[in-house]
Formats: sequence, structure tokens, C-alpha cells
Amino acid sequence: MNSSSVYIHLPFCTERCPYCDFVSNDISAIPFSAYSDALLREWRLRRPLVQGLTLRSIYLGGGTPSSLNPDQLDRILSRVETALDLTPDATRHLEINPDDVDAATAAAWRDLGFDFVSLGAQSFDDVALGFLGRKHRAADAFRAAETLRDAGFPTVSVDLIFGFPGQTVGGWRRQLETVLSLGVHHLSCYQLTVHDGTIFGRRSSRGELLELDEDDQAELYLLTHELLGAAGWEGYEVSNFAAAPSHRSKHNRKYWNHTPFLGLGPSAHSFLGRTRWWNRRKLRMWTRALEDGRSPIGGEEEITVDELFFEAVMLGLRTADGIDVEDLQQRFGAEIAVVDERAVERLAEEGQLRCEGRRIQPTPRGMAIAEGLVRSILP
Repeated sequence: MNSSSVYIHLPFCTERCPYCDFVSNDISAIPFSAYSDALLREWRLRRPLVQGLTLRSIYLGGGTPSSLNPDQLDRILSRVETALDLTPDATRHLEINPDDVDAATAAAWRDLGFDFVSLGAQSFDDVALGFLGRKHRAADAFRAAETLRDAGFPTVSVDLIFGFPGQTVGGWRRQLETVLSLGVHHLSCYQLTVHDGTIFGRRSSRGELLELDEDDQAELYLLTHELLGAAGWEGYEVSNFAAAPSHRSKHNRKYWNHTPFLGLGPSAHSFLGRTRWWNRRKLRMWTRALEDGRSPIGGEEEITVDELFFEAVMLGLRTADGIDVEDLQQRFGAEIAVVDERAVERLAEEGQLRCEGRRIQPTPRGMAIAEGLVRSILP
């Protein structure tokens, strides 16, 4: 593959959410100019790695990238994109917090060339937002989604969290109906996961927080496919739904098909060939290494061909496109790319897979247990 993408991590938040285990810092932790300079230094160190690759997307994630003002985002884009030499049709993605949205700012983001904006609504219910530790209210998220839609972005996406204690089928249905009523183009649904080291993790270890039963979580997930499917949306990946194929995330697809990608910023991950590496998590350590002219890498691993094949199957079965066995055999060799055909037939009879020739695709029921499918069909 001769295409690539770049992820730029902007790890700044005004407040950490109780479920979040991502790297984040107070926005005042480092002067913006110093952070921008460090990103450019890292790109110059990494540029030889992606020589000859066509850079087709850039993603600003966090943290809360929208907490930077449009002039600051413009500075990052103008400095880094000049060095990146993106293709004219490259897509630009931006993660946005509802508190940061108004008509003028949305217009400024659109003028900066962002095509795909992801609104971190997380819920349109005030009780749920309180539980999730979000500062905005449901009305704020609703207005923000409308403002982004009216600003003319080609794709407006909304992020929702499901599967938290006490959530009901009726409540989740209302969340999905709200998204459909907004006229947005894309939805990312993330099942609440309790991570060690987070506020929720500590509450869980004390027995103060019980996760929703797995059967109930599966019911909510299948409802998502049912309701959105009836509205003409497609669940093209385990967590992602699009109103039309043109609204699929082109950037995220690169993670699912082993396309090379480069991550810049603290804790950012990169993948090239058979090597995966990740940067130091702490902002100061990452910055200091670059100021000293050193690599900010915190660790790396070489991936074997067997491991790459396992990942290709795992990632493929997370998507509606599934896997093509003949394609995998060409990539990895027939002696490595082997699937258990009897297990595939059994899972197809159970309604978790569907097969067309040598292509194996998960059904919505299969997507709900994608990782289990992989282990079932690999000898």
C-alpha cells in the first residue's frame, strides 16, 4: 500500500472525564507555541519513514482539539501540512466538544478545510451526562450538532456512549432517535468500558460501580443496528454507522486495513510495515526529548507475519466488509492464511456470519462478539 495518514494528538482538556484513560493535560500545561514547535520537530524526525507514501488524511484528536482557538489550529495545520505535502483530496478530521461550538467558530473550522467533524456529545440525556461527568447539558449537545450541520461540513458525526448502569432499551432508543432527527451523517457508539486508574475504575474496585450486564449491552447494540438500519444507515464497523457510504470515516479505515499511519504527539501510536511504536505518554518527557533532538518513542514492537494475519482477520471481522480469504492468502501465504471452514459454516448457520464465495462477513450479531468470532474461525 502506498497511502498513509497522520494523527496529531492534542492532549489538552479543561477537565478529565471519570471514564477516560487517554492522556490529557490542562490546557495551560505548556505554551501553545512550544507544543506547535515540538510537533514540527517530531514530524521532521519521522518524515524519512513515510517518504514515497501518499498522505491522504490528517486527524486532530485528543484530548479536546476544539479547546484550541481556530488561529492555533490554523498554525498547526499550516506548519505541519506544508511539511506533510498532503494530496489535494486529503480529508481533515477534527474532534469537537459541545462547549466549544458556536456559529462563528464552526464557520472558522470549515474555512480551515475540515471535512469530517466528530462531536463528543456522549449523550442527549442530562442524567446520563451527569453520571458520565460531562460539563455540558443535553440542550448544549443538541444545539452544537445543529450548528455544525448548518455550517456545511460534508460529514458531521456524533459520539454516544452506551452500556452504563441503569440504561434502558427505551432510553437508548430515544438517544438514537435524537441523532436521526438532527440530520447528521455519522454516529460512533462506544460501549462504556471501565479502565483501571480512572475514577470509574477506582469506584468499580470499591464495588460502587457495577457495569451493565453483557446480555443487556448486547440488546442495546443490536437495537442500534435495527433502528439505524431501518432508517437506511449502515453499521460499517463495530462502533461506527453512516447515513451513506460517502460518510464512512476514510481516516479510521486505514487503522482497520493495516495502512501505514504516523502519530505525532504524546502517547500517539504509529504503524509501518511490520513495526508498531508509541510515544512517551507524559507531555514534559515527550517535549524534552524533542527539544534535545532525541526520539520521543516510548516503546516499539516488531510484528510477526502470523500476528499480522491474526490482526487482519480480527480487524476485518469488525467491519461490515469482512475478510476475503483469497486476498489474505495472497498477502500472507496459503500456509498462514488458514481459516476453519467448518467453524465458519457453523457460525453462518447460527446467524453470526454470512459467506459469499470466499468473503466472510459478520452480521450485526457477529459484530457484537467480533473478537470471539476470530478465535472461533482460526485453527
